[in-house]
Amino acid sequence: MTGSPATPKPADPVRYTPSPLAHKPRSNSSESIAGAMAGTRIPIPQPGEPPQVVKGLGVSPGIVIGRAIVLDSGLGRVHRRQISPDHVKTELMKFEQALKTSLEELAAFQKQAEREMGAETAKIFGVHQGMLRDKALVGPIRRMIESEMVTAEYAVYHTFQEIAAKFRKIPDSAFTTKVNDIDDLSIRLLRHLIGDTGQRVKLAGDNTIIVAHDLTPSQAAGFDRKKIKAFATDLGGRTGHTGIVARALGIPAVVGCQRLTEAVVDGSVVILDGERGIVIVNPDAEQLEQYRAFIEQARIFSLSLDELAGQAAITLDREPIEILGNIEFPDEVQKVLEMGGQGVGLYRTEFLHLTSNHEPTEKEQFQAYRRCVELLEGRPLTIRTLDLGADKLTQSREEFPERNPFLGLRSIRYSLKHQPMFKTQLRAILRASKLGPIKIMFPLITSTSEFRQAKYLVNDVMEDLADEAIDFDRNIKVGMMVEVPSAALLADAFAQEVDFFSIGTNDLVQYTLAVDRTNERVASYYNPAHPAVVRLIRDTVRAARRRKIPVSCCGESASDLEFCLLLIGLGLRTLSMTSSAIPHLKRLIRSVNLSQCERIARKVISLDSDVQVSSYLRDCARKIVPEAFDDRAGD
Repeated sequence: MTGSPATPKPADPVRYTPSPLAHKPRSNSSESIAGAMAGTRIPIPQPGEPPQVVKGLGVSPGIVIGRAIVLDSGLGRVHRRQISPDHVKTELMKFEQALKTSLEELAAFQKQAEREMGAETAKIFGVHQGMLRDKALVGPIRRMIESEMVTAEYAVYHTFQEIAAKFRKIPDSAFTTKVNDIDDLSIRLLRHLIGDTGQRVKLAGDNTIIVAHDLTPSQAAGFDRKKIKAFATDLGGRTGHTGIVARALGIPAVVGCQRLTEAVVDGSVVILDGERGIVIVNPDAEQLEQYRAFIEQARIFSLSLDELAGQAAITLDREPIEILGNIEFPDEVQKVLEMGGQGVGLYRTEFLHLTSNHEPTEKEQFQAYRRCVELLEGRPLTIRTLDLGADKLTQSREEFPERNPFLGLRSIRYSLKHQPMFKTQLRAILRASKLGPIKIMFPLITSTSEFRQAKYLVNDVMEDLADEAIDFDRNIKVGMMVEVPSAALLADAFAQEVDFFSIGTNDLVQYTLAVDRTNERVASYYNPAHPAVVRLIRDTVRAARRRKIPVSCCGESASDLEFCLLLIGLGLRTLSMTSSAIPHLKRLIRSVNLSQCERIARKVISLDSDVQVSSYLRDCARKIVPEAFDDRAGD
């Protein structure tokens, strides 16, 4: 896509009707947006609500125009969000209804308490009712909504917080004990104002955009994709696992927006641009027309990629590049194959745990792995053992959460610490290995002793299965992720012990540059084009070649058109990526020759600045496949 799209003909801004081609079933995230918009009513911006552009980090491509649902927690901090003058009356009505419901609820509790605990004990609920009828308490809430034009939930939260703070300052215990009453009433009102988050998401209308302070990977994975078309969060980094899930599922997403939840209210019209990394709140008619043109432009470009699915990923000088897919769920295998992938280079098995309310059994894990093998029909499958810890929920399950979980008990360390769980997974993998070609891959290996201990447990499980007369692949390949500097620096030593390497650029960048990849505040420092990262990748590839073991790259950088040129030039011949990126990468690979990529790599190695490297790679990629870029990407 070169240049800006032509100004579209004037059209009815209320309704967008794409061409019939937009209804064709698709898998690419770029074109899935056209399908998402099919038949969708585009709301007219409300007068008095000027457009607001919020910058973030685009972590999953695609454009969605829809209405927002804002997920706030009624038990935690409620963010200040402004409303237009037109919405003041609505917010006041919301508050009055929440107040009425709370009073009815308290009256019912009082009657029940009188029956079960006696009249004296039940008086507490009478006191609470009296407080909610007190004009000194609820009057400021109404006035704040009217004068400051904020949401009802923020007015309740702020007013009750101020009152509780005043009570805490008074040394008399009669006042300090009232804080609990204030907190109880605040939570009660907020629950009625905000509602149950899970239920609200379930009841979401078509073409909904979720806006939240933060989302977990399992929350993102659990969205009903028929209704939830995109999401944006205040927190998050470019390669956080929530973003990875969004890319895998083809849900456009922007993270790291910092204060977006303060700018959006339920029902706000929103444009989410997952490529450019922006969210436009209350867009005007011109912006709606412009983004409709972008959607159509993306759809047309994606159609040109369809023919590549069945073609080989081979350079102009006939050098084959193996293209594999990264998956979180077994049924994603089908999407990888539809996009032209030759197998699965990374199966992130921890999502079996993250999307379940219990620890998956051996049978459940075996069934998932068997499903992958069946769908692949003889193509390769690399299963990464559990990469739990860090930002993947384990902290909420621990009695004593870690202060710095990214440098704590995560990945292979977590598995070695929880050996019964680890051996259950290994049993399931080995049992599935008899059904098709499977490799085992350990995450975040930092020392040879870690790899040896993990490999010992594999052999231990093999002996158990043999004793039980359960068949498995006795020659199964066992490899490791290269994700930390120590692994890259010791690549030559590791290459004597492992069957293969897979370079995980997400964590390799994080640990090399000391940048938390989920932290939006340091997102600008996270760059796989940093010369130190490039040299660690080069040295790992060289060590693998010297020892004649396979090496691949399965990090998010493998999906990047610009970085792909460098990876091939450094000697990588196997790349594993999000399925939606496969056609784009094939287009690039079929447009270059090996010597061209090697020249690019030599030039990059001579540069000492990540800015220089990024700029150079971008210029090279734009010259080779200019149609893959548009003006938005460079903003």
